[in-house]
Amino acid sequence: MTETEPDFFDWPWHRMNSAQDHQDQLAPDNNPEPIARVIVAIVSVCRRYKWIVLALTVLVTVLSGKYAATHFNINTNTNEFISPKLQWRKNLTALDQAFPQRADTIIVVIDGATPEVAESAAQRLTDKLKARPDLYESVTRPDGGPFFNQNGLLFLPTPELQRTMQETVHGQPFLVALNADPSLRGMADAFSFINKGVKAKAGTLDDFDRPMVALSDALDSVLAGKPTFFSWRSLFSETPPDRRELRRFIQVKPKLDYAALKPGEVPSDFIRASARELGISPATGVTVRLTGLVPMADDEFSTLEKGAGLNAALTALIVIFIIWMALKSARIVLAVVLSVVVGLALTAAAGLWMVGALNLISVAFAVLFVGIGVDFGIQFSVRYRAERFKEPDFNKAIVQAAAKSGRPLALAAAATAAGFYSFLPTDYRGVSELGLIAGTGMFIAFFAAITVLPALLAVMRPPAEEEPVGYKFLAPVDDFMARHRYAIVISTLAVALAGTPLLRHLHFDFNPLNLRSDKVESVSTLLDLMKDPSTDTSTIEVLAASVADVAPMSARLQKLPEVARVTSILTFIPDDQDAKLAIIRHAASVLAPVFDLRRSKPTPSDAEDVAGLNRAADAFAATAGTASGKGADDARRLAALLRKLAAGTPQLRDEARAAFLPPLRTMIDQLKTSLTAQKITLASIPPDLARDWVSADGRARISVSPKGDPNDNAVLLQFSKAVQAIDPRASGEPIAVQESGKTVVRAFIEAGVWALLSISILLFIVLRRVSDVLLTLVPLLLAGVVTLEITVLIGLPLNFANIIALPLLLGLGVAFKIYFVMAWRAGTTNLLQSSLTRAVFFSALTTATAFGSLWLSNHPGTSSMGKLLALSLVCTLAAAILFQPALMGPPRKVNPSGEGA
Repeated sequence: MTETEPDFFDWPWHRMNSAQDHQDQLAPDNNPEPIARVIVAIVSVCRRYKWIVLALTVLVTVLSGKYAATHFNINTNTNEFISPKLQWRKNLTALDQAFPQRADTIIVVIDGATPEVAESAAQRLTDKLKARPDLYESVTRPDGGPFFNQNGLLFLPTPELQRTMQETVHGQPFLVALNADPSLRGMADAFSFINKGVKAKAGTLDDFDRPMVALSDALDSVLAGKPTFFSWRSLFSETPPDRRELRRFIQVKPKLDYAALKPGEVPSDFIRASARELGISPATGVTVRLTGLVPMADDEFSTLEKGAGLNAALTALIVIFIIWMALKSARIVLAVVLSVVVGLALTAAAGLWMVGALNLISVAFAVLFVGIGVDFGIQFSVRYRAERFKEPDFNKAIVQAAAKSGRPLALAAAATAAGFYSFLPTDYRGVSELGLIAGTGMFIAFFAAITVLPALLAVMRPPAEEEPVGYKFLAPVDDFMARHRYAIVISTLAVALAGTPLLRHLHFDFNPLNLRSDKVESVSTLLDLMKDPSTDTSTIEVLAASVADVAPMSARLQKLPEVARVTSILTFIPDDQDAKLAIIRHAASVLAPVFDLRRSKPTPSDAEDVAGLNRAADAFAATAGTASGKGADDARRLAALLRKLAAGTPQLRDEARAAFLPPLRTMIDQLKTSLTAQKITLASIPPDLARDWVSADGRARISVSPKGDPNDNAVLLQFSKAVQAIDPRASGEPIAVQESGKTVVRAFIEAGVWALLSISILLFIVLRRVSDVLLTLVPLLLAGVVTLEITVLIGLPLNFANIIALPLLLGLGVAFKIYFVMAWRAGTTNLLQSSLTRAVFFSALTTATAFGSLWLSNHPGTSSMGKLLALSLVCTLAAAILFQPALMGPPRKVNPSGEGA
């Protein structure tokens, strides 16, 4: 056979089975296996008709790339990771169907420096969002709005309400002055009632010290040019506002675009832009943050996306360098890289065609394909180089390479695909889709290695090899392992066995929040909310058949020691309303002059404000006189600050007006509204609020909050069990976390069993010896056990993401084992010196690099997956290179010609 071949148009198509073709397909073995014969035939045809093959390859690659680009889509809805057929998923679906407005929401968390600025910001932002029905299906305030503004006092305990009204009534003259003249002058006149009270002996300056200090501190801040946030509410209360009073929530049901990579990006961005437009920012004393399922899903994709481009580029460069180190030929490297690119394009198109949209787990198929699929190209190319060293003729060398490597490659591809396909029968849809795509990708990678790669090599015609491809310097290691094989096997098994007690401490992290980056706003906000025991972030929802069933069910739930609170539609009907309303009506009658419009004064000029400030300063100075004591000192301090403000620039007084007057108006309006409280009945609860608790078909939702740390899995586990003991149909995040954890663990056990079973059957069919099957599987299982032991030692828990590494270990690891077993069966001796070890070593390096790119991801779940995959790969490689040759020992029949298949 010569190196020259006929031109494309002169090829004898009718002589495809000529004697020359038969010679090309002849393997070194006189009786080659059927698989080897088929692969040799394919390689020979692709070599001879290389231009046709490459033309078809370019066409298919372009079409695949175009299809993948136009159909690329990622479904970030993590609720669809688990099969909807499971009972707990059905319960969750039933809840979502009964209350669709609660599913896929954005929670706007507003924290204010004072209750007044928080309330004002929440209401203004709510009004802004309600004006955009094109972006939002609903916008509600679960803790505020007209209903709570009017009737909020009814939800206070009666003694606390009595105390609050007494404090407010005592401030009636103060409030009259403020509402009649809401200006700097009016504020100064109102505070001057302190002086009148001291003169009337209603109290001393020490008794009125707290409001003087509050006003002085605020004036000091204004005069220093600092942001100032003054709370009028605090003047009427002996206790500072707690976090509940400083925090407001807006619950938003956005219209999502699941065709977009971030379905909630547009509605979320509008919320942030609206806040900026309304002047709601930390500079004005308000912080707006977004959390909820929608922002968390979008942020999760952003975390995956962040740095992904640079990471992918660096990974590609490193992989190419490793391939070059393995093959030492730019032409062969280019051929391998191009064949991998072709396979990746085909896999992407096939994957999108099969599943429609990728998910946050199946998107990792590309990394797995590069990491594992490139193995076939390296294995074939290294074998080709070894044969080319012995056979200078390219055509004969590539046929011999196909004959010797084809069968192990086919078996490795089938076994690896079996490992991926083992996910298909499980209920973990997020991973089963990854298994479908990656498993199919293994066959595509194998097919590209025996078609596209030979055609490219035939075009590029790399020069003949000048030196052996193997590692002759490992001869002493081969010799050592041959002489001490029993010691190596026994000691390795002993070490693995000694470490098995560690497996009792194997930990599975059920908390899905630990798979998300706490640096993104949505997650950090949720974690912040979970620290507040008054915020219900981990509730279980119970559906009562009707409102009539709510009271008895709530009573049973409230008795559970694991339960902190039970909330339902009945929660919004306060107890002891008649007594409370009597207290409020009495206060309203006393405070009626506060809201008398006839008392209103015209807005003063700046000069009138200055005069009022100086008048109040003189009054405080006169009252304090030369008296000693804290009250007198604070009165003199207040007088000095009032004079300083009066002597300042008009711009300085404008800043004072901005600090004091808007919260004053908010406080007065809230007070006026709260004094009009009405008796609440089921019929009087606003429809927007009632709809959150009673479904259209009459079922009622009961929300149950846990007692203890809502981020502690043990707490949530006991909480879930207790509530489910009363109602097995209960649903919610705590139950979803527990049940999804069980589903995932069960899925991976099933996947592991299916992978082990399918790979064992496949190996037995091909190898036809139980002993050879065991020689392949024992090192693999050993690697799995050692991997788990190391995870315990390094404190790496299993979780929903990285547990994928365990079944993949079977598919990935069996490939390396198969290469050594097939070579051993073919009579190869001194395995570490062979070209096979070179191929396996550099294949493992490329795979480790690809997995390492996952490890470096900004997404904690993806990073943990890459970490465990890399760890399992190291254990697998060590078992293949250092343990398996010792376990196999010398081949049954030595191949005198050198390396076998």
